Amino acid sequence: MTEPEKGPLGLRRGRGARERILIAARQLFREQGINSTGIDQLCSVAGVSKRTLYQHFASKDEVIAEHLRRFDPDILPGVFDCADLTPRERLLAAFEINAPLCPFIAAAVEIQDPDHPARALSRDYKTAFATRFADTAREAGAAHPEQLGEQLALLLDGASARGRVFSTESFATAAAIAAVLVDNALPTAAALPGARGGTGS
Repeated sequence: MTEPEKGPLGLRRGRGARERILIAARQLFREQGINSTGIDQLCSVAGVSKRTLYQHFASKDEVIAEHLRRFDPDILPGVFDCADLTPRERLLAAFEINAPLCPFIAAAVEIQDPDHPARALSRDYKTAFATRFADTAREAGAAHPEQLGEQLALLLDGASARGRVFSTESFATAAAIAAVLVDNALPTAAALPGARGGTGS
């Protein structure tokens, strides 16, 4: 039996075209931006025809939207849902990810139309991210969890953007600032290393 031909990304042609399109979109959007990525290039890298692409997505806008939906639908579950960490540790663990520039930030910068689905998805994701921080801050016993959640979300976004511009270890600096914000916001006992603050145990 003849082995199926492989496309530019080493993925088999004729199978998983939708997935190949989304993998290509993730690669191209990250490396050169959304606006600089055309349909022809997207098809070439994914190893599909335009006809195939439009069978799966009605437009490039739909590719962008699905790319964003798949980025982090559960909002860092490996951090915020980790039962092995205290609430304080979970708040700070988000700064240890060292992720590349958040695609929601990139999309919001590149796409000016406020009604574009990518803008709505970006707003929803950033709101949900701050909420995750706030819920964890509340569990840790913070007096003003929504305020702390917004501060930490803003700090993390800033670290992501600054790291992209300067290629520096911005997350390490952000983590140090986050520790100060968290410890100032939590009750003294909860801020102590190893304390199970806010868990009731």
